[in-house]
Amino acid sequence: MQTQILGLLTPLMALFFSAAFVVLWRAGGLKRHVLGFGIAYALSAIGFLLTHFLPTDAFYVFHLTQIFYTLGSVLIIASVCDRVGQKLHLGSMIFVYLGAALLLAAAIGLSNDVAPRLVIVNIGYGVIFAMGVTTLLTANRRTVLDHFIIAIMAFQAVDFLARPTLTLLFEQAIPAEVYRDSVYYSLIGLALGVKGVSMALVLIAATIAEWTTALRESGERDALTGLRNRGSFEETMGDMLPAAHAEGRALSLIVADIDHFKQVNDIWGHQAGDQAISGFGELIANIVRECDTAGRIGGEEFCIAAWDCNNDAAQGLAERVRQAFAALRHPGLNDNVELTASFGVATARNGESYMQLFARADEALYKAKTRGRDRVENAEKRHLDDTKAQPDAELIALKKTATG
Repeated sequence: MQTQILGLLTPLMALFFSAAFVVLWRAGGLKRHVLGFGIAYALSAIGFLLTHFLPTDAFYVFHLTQIFYTLGSVLIIASVCDRVGQKLHLGSMIFVYLGAALLLAAAIGLSNDVAPRLVIVNIGYGVIFAMGVTTLLTANRRTVLDHFIIAIMAFQAVDFLARPTLTLLFEQAIPAEVYRDSVYYSLIGLALGVKGVSMALVLIAATIAEWTTALRESGERDALTGLRNRGSFEETMGDMLPAAHAEGRALSLIVADIDHFKQVNDIWGHQAGDQAISGFGELIANIVRECDTAGRIGGEEFCIAAWDCNNDAAQGLAERVRQAFAALRHPGLNDNVELTASFGVATARNGESYMQLFARADEALYKAKTRGRDRVENAEKRHLDDTKAQPDAELIALKKTATG
């Protein structure tokens, strides 16, 4: 009776952690890998319960439990890899499972001894976890929690590979009908419980850290565009600029402003203006790289900090954004109306502060405005004749395509 009760502790803990991950996923609006943790623990709990309640001498028990244990193991590894942007090679995992399943079928058909079955399935789990660790080691992400997760998964791999063989050296043969009364069964319950709790606690800590980061970043994001707000952008630049100086990397700043935006609001209304700002922000977010930083620093004014990007490349980036925005259609505006934007580009000089860099990029933006708008001006390149500036138009300068 005591063994039966103790045997339920591991699946009950797994179900508790499964529910905890699902609650965190829903409450925090977190990414899919957190839900994956919850489903993985639920699958493992089903495997534990099947092992505990089904007759151990039935031929299908080990096959059935192997399916749920493998699904739980692969899903938790895939979720951990997804968390750091790594894609798991599922084909290799399936190959390992099928190989273990075939060997397991042979072992069940040849003998009533569960010892060979235990060695086969556990080595299969160990290989799967080892493959997961190898995948994680190739990821660029390396926080303290990432190291803990890799360490626990490595321990899982070692335990699965070594524990069955070491235990069976003392236990020898284990007839199927007395499996649940064996030393191995008690030991595996303890080992799985400790490993399950340890991994769950680390993953919960990582999930809470992600939730905290998401909450902090939500306060640093502009609600309309999803880009960084002015304070967050300037704080990020306070880190990027010294890092660029220290590492000898080029850091370029692009300042952009939607042309004649006041007239947009006056003619089509503020809702149409908000949609235009949102569209511009989405366009920028889709074009810039992950290493770059983009922000909305004013009503219709945007900044892009291009990391490790020389002046010519930054001008090319600004030109691509300009052309893409000119081709963009906006809800709330007539179909034949094009909005345009002007751009100023500057590349950081040695020892230059953010305010100095911004002032030069902003001055280039002003030149783009005075030279006719819908253009890119580069603070690092002097024009042959800076006096040839086109006068600012009094009427709205929204381009209209020919309608025939």
